[in-house]
Formats: sequence, structure tokens, C-alpha cells
Amino acid sequence: MNEEIKKVLDAGIYGTPELKPAEKALFLSTFRERVYIALTKRQVAQNNVYKEVKEEMRRVRNGILYLNGDLSYSMLSKYIKEASKLSLSFTIVNDKETDTPLGLVLASKQEAVEREEVFIRDDRFSLE
Repeated sequence: MNEEIKKVLDAGIYGTPELKPAEKALFLSTFRERVYIALTKRQVAQNNVYKEVKEEMRRVRNGILYLNGDLSYSMLSKYIKEASKLSLSFTIVNDKETDTPLGLVLASKQEAVEREEVFIRDDRFSLE
């Protein structure tokens, strides 16, 4: 069978193949290369907004804030308010099939930013 026809048939039967599904599951539906900054669920649960996230939200152009829908709205609302103040797009990701330790990801909508370090490390930091 012609290879091109096989690809079309496979896509019709199984759906379009997804690039880096494990990476996208970890980073709340985006690629690691697009991430400016990320927080764990525990960090998002803290009472205050991380100043590093606030500063990065001010700097980012054409960005989007991904929030983990496993967290309660009361935990997410402080970040949603900050994003709204800055007219920054946000989306709440509800993926019941995968579990990620991340609670927030600020990323570029389209292009790679290639940050070496995207996590804010503090005494509460843990990817567990």
C-alpha cells in the first residue's frame, strides 16, 4: 500500500498523531519550549500571587496562562484576576486522563521561548 494512503487511513481511523503527548500533559497542554514560567499545584495554592509570575505576566506579549482545573477556583482566581488586569488570555485545563504536578503554566501562544529554567524554586517546591 502506498505510504501516503496508509498515513491518511491511519489518521482517519486513529486520529491525527499528536506530538509529544507526555510533555503536553505535564505542561497543561502546551510544549515545554513555549513555557516562560510554571508553578506546582502547591505553589498555586499559596495565599499570595508569586511576584515572579506577576512580573512575567507584565512582560509577556502574545502569551496565555494555563491553569490546572483540578485546583479549586478559589486557588486559581488570584491568577485569573491578574491575567484579566493585563488583558492576558487564560484557559483552565481539565484533563481527567492525565495527572500533572503543575498548577500554572505561562506560555507563548505560538513560538518557542526556550527558557532554560521555568520553575520557581522555593522551600515548598516539589514536583511530587
